[in-house]
Formats: sequence, structure tokens, C-alpha cells
Amino acid sequence: MEKGAHLYFHSPCFDGIASCVLAWDFLETARGWRVEEIHSVNYDARPTWLATPLESPAAVIDFLYHPQAEFWADHHLTSFLTEDGKQDFERRRNPCLAYDSQSESCAMLLWNHLAGAFDYRNPGYESLVQWADKIDSARYASVDEAIFGRQAALRINLSLAGKDGAAYSGDLVRLLRLETLEHVAELPEVKARSQHAEAVIRAGLERFGENSRLEPDGIVVFDVDSSDVVISRYAPYHRFPQARYSAGIVRSDEGAAITAMRNPWREFPSVPLGEIFEEFGGGGHERVAAVVLPSERAGHASVILDQIIGEIRKKETGRA
Repeated sequence: MEKGAHLYFHSPCFDGIASCVLAWDFLETARGWRVEEIHSVNYDARPTWLATPLESPAAVIDFLYHPQAEFWADHHLTSFLTEDGKQDFERRRNPCLAYDSQSESCAMLLWNHLAGAFDYRNPGYESLVQWADKIDSARYASVDEAIFGRQAALRINLSLAGKDGAAYSGDLVRLLRLETLEHVAELPEVKARSQHAEAVIRAGLERFGENSRLEPDGIVVFDVDSSDVVISRYAPYHRFPQARYSAGIVRSDEGAAITAMRNPWREFPSVPLGEIFEEFGGGGHERVAAVVLPSERAGHASVILDQIIGEIRKKETGRA
């Protein structure tokens, strides 16, 4: 392949980073691609994603389907922005397009798919894949492990909490292609970022407690300013371990994010949060979802949150 390839991956996200590592290794080693540049993408790109021309040849990892992607892998319920896009995927179906909404992580999806479709698996990445799967599926032993886990992968994940995560995520992809989790976790920048993140997350837990409430039906509702702290997505269950769901607004200088999650430490069938959020311009999985509102739309966040909570309650009632 004469022209350098471009990889687009979801960030700041440990699973997106791990999946990009797997795809980069596979595409260069087994398919003869020469990766020229990697691009971090997040869901603020959703409104213009299908109209965005990709550098060719392109791979899209752990992110929305794009018809120009020659290689694509994702596991989100909301991967297809339009019915035309889904039909395009069905028409183009081939081993270089991997999709499974039942997979708990994109890294595990790729790990299994590449082995099955191409007989390719780099054993050096097994630990990376296992941790990405645990982190993305929130299979933590406790809320304290989720927020302040000391294992190398969890410290790297914690370091992603900074506000300049896009460029840093790219750096982590390049490092984890060549180094172990333990080595990367001990690098000065990673250690400094994770230590700073722990401090601002602890401050965020205090602020969260002042701006959240538990509703009688088990939904934690919150509206928190994160301009100088970090609000962990597990903060609701740190304060209200008995809650069933959390749904709220995290505000920043750039706008607002509305997030929802089913309590991963309680066993009950979740309503399809990803599908609910898709109706409001966001997306995600069955048990966790989000929508990012730019500053010009942030004033509508409270109204949208009320509508989302209403949909969660409606689907809960319909399931009862």
C-alpha cells in the first residue's frame, strides 16, 4: 500500500485505545498497511460524522460506522447513525468489517474476530485485551476499585480523566503497541496524570454529594459543575450504593454531558440506555450511555435530562 493509512479511534477511552493497538498491529503485520496517522474521535463528532471525509485508506475503531472505512470494528448499540448506513454495512459485509453489539468491549470483539476470520492473534496483547474488557464492561469488584484501583491498567485508565485527553490518548496507543501495561503505568507523565486525576476525582466526589439526590424509584439524579474537578461516572454508586440507575448532567466550560448508567453492582435487567440516548443525539450501550451538548445547547440540558429520565421510567414500567 503506497499511501499511508489513517486510524480513527474512540477516545479518551481505555477500550478505544486498546482496540486501536490491536487494529494497528493487525493491519500492518497481517494486511500490509502502513499507518501514517491516528486520529482520536469522540461523540461530539456525531452530528457531522457521516459528512466527514476520511483520509484514505481508513480504519475506524470502537466508533460509529462510516461508509469510507475499509476496516471497521465496533460494539455499540448505536453504531449506525442512519438506516442507509446500516444497509451500506450489510451490503459491504466482509471480514474487515466487524460488528457485535453483544460484545462487552471492542477489544475483545477484535481479539476474537481477528483470530476467527484471519487466524491472527498477537499474544503480547492478551493482558491489554482482558483489562479493556473488564474496564468497558465495568466488571469491578467494588466501586472503590472502579474509581481508585491500583493495578497498572486502572492507573492508566485513571490518567485519561484529564481535559486534554485526545492527544494523550494517541500517545498511549503508540506506547502500548510496544510496552507492557506495567511499564506504561510507571512512566512519569502517566504517573503524574493519574495522581492529579485521583486528587480532582476526590474533590469531584465531594461536589457530587452536594449536587445529587436519590429518587424514590432508585434513580440518582445530579447536575454538577466539573470545570475544576473530575466527576467519576461511578460517583453515583459511591454515594448511593443502593441505587438502580444514575442519570445527570456534568457541566464544563465546553458545554455539558448528560450521562446515565445502570448500577453494575446490582443484578437486574437494564432498560436500553443506548437506544434511549440515540433519540437525543447520543448513544452507548444497554447499560451506559451519554450525549455531549456543545456550549450553545448546554442551556437545554435540564430539559433533555428530564425527558431521558421519563423514558427510563416509562421503559421500566413497561417491563414490570
